[in-house]
Amino acid sequence: MKGKTLLVLRHGKSDWSTGEEDFDRPLVDRGRLGSRKMGALIRHLKLRPDVVLSSPAARARATTEAACQAMGLAAKKISWDERIYAAPTEFLLAALADCPPGAERVMLVGHNPGLEDLVAYLAEGELDIPDDGKVLPTSALAQLEVFADWPQLTRGCATLVAVTRPGQVPDDLPAADDEEEDPEEDDESRPVPDYFFTQSAVLPYRLLDGKLQIMLIASRKATRWVIPKGVKEPELSLRDSAEKEALEEAGIRGQLDDEAIGDYDYKKWGGVCTVTVFPMAVSESVPEEEWEESHRERQWLEPKKAKRLIAEPALRKLVDTLAKRMAKGLSKGRAKER
Repeated sequence: MKGKTLLVLRHGKSDWSTGEEDFDRPLVDRGRLGSRKMGALIRHLKLRPDVVLSSPAARARATTEAACQAMGLAAKKISWDERIYAAPTEFLLAALADCPPGAERVMLVGHNPGLEDLVAYLAEGELDIPDDGKVLPTSALAQLEVFADWPQLTRGCATLVAVTRPGQVPDDLPAADDEEEDPEEDDESRPVPDYFFTQSAVLPYRLLDGKLQIMLIASRKATRWVIPKGVKEPELSLRDSAEKEALEEAGIRGQLDDEAIGDYDYKKWGGVCTVTVFPMAVSESVPEEEWEESHRERQWLEPKKAKRLIAEPALRKLVDTLAKRMAKGLSKGRAKER
């Protein structure tokens, strides 16, 4: 008899340096990346859940949002349940008992030790304990096949299919919001939240010997050259979201303009994404070991060469706009020197 699927996902690595209360402690960038990788894995395995139950604590919420974004799951599938925060097994069972009877796949996102205790309770037989003593380290995913209805979960009613850590997931596993997905794939089969269509980006630049250069980065599948961009996160402004993408995707820091230089559109998920672009004067490229997506290539180019590599006509025009603005500024500077 085929059972139901329960996915148990521990939140990503959180930041203890902020001084926030436990409930409000955020993820570090590594935690967000691990959560995204697990979402991409779930999508790859065709295990996208019918229902997601998540602790509302900040680190669990960010984990859930990153994973669901990567798997292309609509926000309406998520239920924020306070019973899951720092919960013992009986509270987690109570939350699962309230799942709709027709839900064949459920994902539960929460905290240890409760999640490990739940997996040990449900799984038939003894769990194999890894050498580090952690069944579910941060961002780890347990997949169980459950042979009971959600309100009737009992000890040993499930088979533990796999436990996967983010380090076991390939970095290039495509996510639902990866812009290089097969264009023939049916976008309508992967509903996404409306906010996915609002995105922001940086147009990185520097002056080298008085000449403007633009940075481009390789796309995730290294098939073309792009600028750092991503979905605007609900809790961030467009500008702050763009700055975050610059660090994660390109490994760069710098000064962003307060105002956008413009925007461009592209088609995806059966709709049109609008990308707001902020110029960034790059002041630092972080070391490879600190760059989350260091598998990408990045290069500095003069504007004309950059434009030849950029696919979007509207983005090419923004490169022109920046070049003219910088040339005008340099001319004014020289005039003042005279």
